[in-house]
Amino acid sequence: MPQGQALRDLDRAFKNFLTIPSRGFPTFKKKGRKDSFYLEGSIKIIQGNYIQLPRIGIVKTYEILPSYRVKNVTIASFRGASLTKKADSWYISFKYNFEPYPTEKIGETIGVDIGINTLATCSEGSKFTNVKAYKQAKKQLVRHQRAVSKKVIGSQNRRKAVKKLAKLHKKVADIRADALHKLTTWLAKNHSTIVIEDLNVSGMLKNHNPPL
Repeated sequence: MPQGQALRDLDRAFKNFLTIPSRGFPTFKKKGRKDSFYLEGSIKIIQGNYIQLPRIGIVKTYEILPSYRVKNVTIASFRGASLTKKADSWYISFKYNFEPYPTEKIGETIGVDIGINTLATCSEGSKFTNVKAYKQAKKQLVRHQRAVSKKVIGSQNRRKAVKKLAKLHKKVADIRADALHKLTTWLAKNHSTIVIEDLNVSGMLKNHNPPL
């Protein structure tokens, strides 16, 4: 990490410690916990899903990157959930100016009914199927969890088993996120006003005969 950015992070940490009562005294980062680093300098996006980074070289990404001039990037081994970090996934993030553009709407207002068997049922008749990613991967998850429990704690074989389990959990989470992104994108692009029913989903799941 460049020294300038490290000093700025340290300055922000001390300011938070002095002004926010809930913040503790700044401590050094621990290896394996929210690993991340910051890069700036000669950064260039090449051919859509390749990016040239200083001191690292050219790295290929799974998704197409926007064709913008990039000044700095943050590379992290986590995305909100601690389990994702254990799956050896790395994510790159950077800022760029984005100009939003309006899309032609096919409807002014739409109502969305959130369900369990069906992810969403819209007032104009559209239905979005629940992908049920966990149910489909349940047998594999049980098998991997048993494999982890049989390994000796602290052994290399256990770490490998935990990694396999984490990758499967990540796959389930990615399938769910993809379905939600597709639904919300379709709703936002095609409708000006979205009305969603406020439901107690956890209570519905406890009901053996939900009103669907």
